[in-house]
Amino acid sequence: MGGFLINIKKKLWHLELIKMPRKRVKEQKKSRSRNRVDILLERIENISDPEDIMMEIMDIFTDIEMVPEPGNYYTFLYNAKTPNILYDQHPLVAVTSVERWGFQGINFHWGKPKRYTWIEILSSLYVVENDEISTLRNINYAKFVNS
Repeated sequence: MGGFLINIKKKLWHLELIKMPRKRVKEQKKSRSRNRVDILLERIENISDPEDIMMEIMDIFTDIEMVPEPGNYYTFLYNAKTPNILYDQHPLVAVTSVERWGFQGINFHWGKPKRYTWIEILSSLYVVENDEISTLRNINYAKFVNS
């Protein structure tokens, strides 16, 4: 019985060690996120062109993914293949599902769900953190174009 208690204590101690670095990583992410947003706002202060703003976002938001995770936020370059439709070339999305053909998500520029196929995505997916999404939603970098 004594050995059982020691094992439990060792496991609890081990779990506590695992949790400590994660807290620090989260704190560093928050700090980095604030810095990224501050840098972006400073750089785009006198910029109104959506293309230029998107270039600044892509320069500052260097965390990228090729396949999104549902529940996360992303922005990217997009070129619709469907003819004669209005689309957003710089979507800001909350991904809701990932499929073989692409993914679905809420486009904050449109305010509604949209589908994005892999072939139409022209860039990496730039990760937007939870504490950054409200700032990016308030930046006018949507680029609506006809295909």
